[in-house]
Amino acid sequence: MSNLELPICSSCRSPILPHEKGVKMFCPNCGETVFWRCRKCRILVNSYKCVKCGFVGP
Repeated sequence: MSNLELPICSSCRSPILPHEKGVKMFCPNCGETVFWRCRKCRILVNSYKCVKCGFVGP
């Protein structure tokens, strides 16, 4: 049996399950950092911060 690594939400730090409607995106400012956002944080418009350039979104 293999271990499945789940992506972690960049806002709430919760694992994003395969059936959940999470999204993967790159930083809109520098384009280098990858963000994962869970459905809940997208709905609640929770913020995230790029560790490379300091951009704060949503």
